[in-house]
Amino acid sequence: MNSIDIINKTKRRQPLSADEITWLVNEYTAGNVPDYQMSVWLMAVCLNGLTDQETVSLTAAMRDTGDILDLSGIGGITADKHSTGGVGDKTSLIIGPAAAACGLNVPKMSGRGLGHTGGTIDKLESISGYRTELPFEEFEAVVKQTGFSIISQSGNLCPADKKIYALRNATGTVDSIPLICASIMSKKLALNADCILLDVKYGSGAFMKTREEARKLADLMEKVGTAAGKKCRALVTDMNTPLGKNVGNALEVKEAVEILRNKTKGKLYDLCIELTANMLELAGKGTLQECAELAEDAIASGKALEVFRRTIELHGGDPRIADDVSLLPQAKYSYEIKAAADIRITAVNSEEIGMTSLLLGAGRTEKDGEIDMSAGIVMNCECGEHLAAGDTIMTLYSSAVSDFSSAALRALNAVSFTEIS
Repeated sequence: MNSIDIINKTKRRQPLSADEITWLVNEYTAGNVPDYQMSVWLMAVCLNGLTDQETVSLTAAMRDTGDILDLSGIGGITADKHSTGGVGDKTSLIIGPAAAACGLNVPKMSGRGLGHTGGTIDKLESISGYRTELPFEEFEAVVKQTGFSIISQSGNLCPADKKIYALRNATGTVDSIPLICASIMSKKLALNADCILLDVKYGSGAFMKTREEARKLADLMEKVGTAAGKKCRALVTDMNTPLGKNVGNALEVKEAVEILRNKTKGKLYDLCIELTANMLELAGKGTLQECAELAEDAIASGKALEVFRRTIELHGGDPRIADDVSLLPQAKYSYEIKAAADIRITAVNSEEIGMTSLLLGAGRTEKDGEIDMSAGIVMNCECGEHLAAGDTIMTLYSSAVSDFSSAALRALNAVSFTEIS
């Protein structure tokens, strides 16, 4: 086999065999295929696509370049959840404890945020003392005790994906559904949980801008997961507006705790119940309706909150934040954006809200950038709501920024509204 033949076949829309794909992935990971040849193949994939079977083969080849975790020591059924990312997405902090309170084991590896989308690891690190890097044995022990743990992606999992993703990012070959699928699913399959629930976002704050694109990606990821012998389900959900009211690391942990304390309902709560119910049904805990009732009871009874509290403690974090969110990082500065007239909110551009949060210090523009854990935005309204003149549309928070003029202008431009006469 050689790279030129493989490039030419994809360029001519001729399907590659599993052996050819495996050879290409292994040789590139080992450094025997140069970046310039891999870049050309990735561009050919972007332009011509891959068949479903080729995507299955690519995912398996990428998974097999590194370790595959053995979760059998945890005992019982294990379930993993992945979101394709968005603004204000703190669902893992709610779904994991709720599912664990219902008897499911939820071991999860997550990433950090980059750009306008937040990362679950960053949110957890806003909790004083919380360790996101644990050796596998300790990770396993936490899950055995509480049913739930989230750690950062580490170890020798999917080295091919790390190398290929960096190349895609540098060569304009990110926006390909087969390549996105293989990148996500290779890591999910390396974690090796019994069940995989996928939350595929679409809209202004998501990578997939339309429902149709998101559905294509969701269907392909389901096929790849099922082909690997996993129970796999993908839901398509809306990210045209921020998920929940809070955007920013400590602010999002606060909102998650408020939901786990059964103090807050709304779209975020409803989505978390839906996702938890689907995870429980995949694991054989009952019908979808029965599982939704289990999820609701896990929150209403306080059992999910107790799972979260105990997991924080075992990770070295301050468990008191489960009862007192004022112990989370607090911003030095804040700025309220108020309605200048009576208005009705018609739309909120999720990506622009995320970019504003980035300006305030809540995110990073480069891989190892510093984050202001207290920074972010609290939305005081939703689409369709009426506000009177002088009512607060949103509040900006930061400890790194004291001049809010540019951030406030960008945030206000992200909100569409009509004046009410």
